[in-house]
Amino acid sequence: MDQEVLTAVVIVVAAALIIGAIWLLLRRRRTTELRERFGPEYDRVRQSKQSAAEAERELQDRQRRVEAFALKPLTPEDADAFSALWRRVQARFVDEPRTAAVEADRLIEDVMRARGYPVEDPSRRLDDLSVDHAHVVNHYRAGREIVTRHERGDATTEDLRQAMVHFRALFDELVAAHRRPARRAS
Repeated sequence: MDQEVLTAVVIVVAAALIIGAIWLLLRRRRTTELRERFGPEYDRVRQSKQSAAEAERELQDRQRRVEAFALKPLTPEDADAFSALWRRVQARFVDEPRTAAVEADRLIEDVMRARGYPVEDPSRRLDDLSVDHAHVVNHYRAGREIVTRHERGDATTEDLRQAMVHFRALFDELVAAHRRPARRAS
């Protein structure tokens, strides 16, 4: 009987170790996938949370939320029209930098709306963009911060020029997406 108990204990311990190893491997795989998808945004969210698990839950929530959107690429005609609007905004910067920076921000909002993103909540916009545009979302974040400072009267013309550069990075990414197939909602 003692041999049977010992065998049962060994089997239970071995099963627990195997389950633990599988759990660790799956967690590492999830972390790797999230790091690859979110890039620097993974680290930013991780720093803002108490634990890696909490940060990863937030990123997975973002991913699920965005996957429910009916995102679509711009048609070539819409991409051309938005690009023409961008050129006008950029040209306006020379004479009216403050107006141009605000218009650039609004133009990005218009492109996002045309692509199927909800745009009502500016902070949610950043979260939503981070799912498919992680490598440029910090540009948008920086541009939005400058526009916010401008609205308080605390941004120089150089700051506004930087905002335009930041906005351009995201604008190019969103408009160029018309060349790639759309990710379909599941």
